[in-house]
Amino acid sequence: MTAPTINGTRYPQPIEDLLPAARTLDLPEGEAFPSRNRLMREFRIGAPKAGELLALLKAEPATPPIDTAEPDATDPAPAPVVPEPAPPVEPDPTPAPEITTAEPDAEATPVSRPDTPTADEPGRRPVVWPVVLMALGAFVAVWSGWVGLGKLTGFGKVDLLPGIVEPGSWATIDSAITLPIGVEAYAAYALYVWLSGRVPTRARTFAKWSALASLAVGALGQVAYHLLTAYDVTAAPWWITTLVSCLPVAVLGMGAALAHLVREGH
Repeated sequence: MTAPTINGTRYPQPIEDLLPAARTLDLPEGEAFPSRNRLMREFRIGAPKAGELLALLKAEPATPPIDTAEPDATDPAPAPVVPEPAPPVEPDPTPAPEITTAEPDAEATPVSRPDTPTADEPGRRPVVWPVVLMALGAFVAVWSGWVGLGKLTGFGKVDLLPGIVEPGSWATIDSAITLPIGVEAYAAYALYVWLSGRVPTRARTFAKWSALASLAVGALGQVAYHLLTAYDVTAAPWWITTLVSCLPVAVLGMGAALAHLVREGH
């Protein structure tokens, strides 16, 4: 088997002589280099020599493809036409008129619609001295009613300092006065807390219902006293006595609870 004729000889050629012939081999589409088997087959060389030849082919720099397209015979695009600069405009020597803005009228007052409600102007505070007259009359009636009902239900004189002060002296009081002081005083205080609007919601709610309850109990006490007196009853029935005797304890509990609720917000 003889090698193909390259450069006029059939003897094995060195790699440098086979390199130009390897460059001219027709390659299938998509392949950049011939395979080693093809080099062995085309040039009748062994595998080591074919591998070395393929390495030299891959090591060569890639040559850009030659553009064989015909030059465009059409005329090149015309250069853009640059418009001539316009002559400078001379400024008008006439001064522009000054623009003055109207100053707002400081004394102008807004005009509202006729149907718009206006806030009431603060006037003089109402007098309260008529309430004092009414309170004096109510105090006399309430005091006498509660004290009289207390006597009918067993309230009487009590020695505050027995064994220390002689009985019947300044240390002896009538316990019937505890009813008007406790019930009516608590009703007035709870009514004030409810209407003041300066306490927490829980305290205001409690004050509202307890004030209404105290006023209702006070009215029932007055009714009971006058009915018993009208029928010449010298001792109240047991159920009235039971309810009246519980009033000081109930007033103490409601007063302590209201005081705690009022201080919740602080």
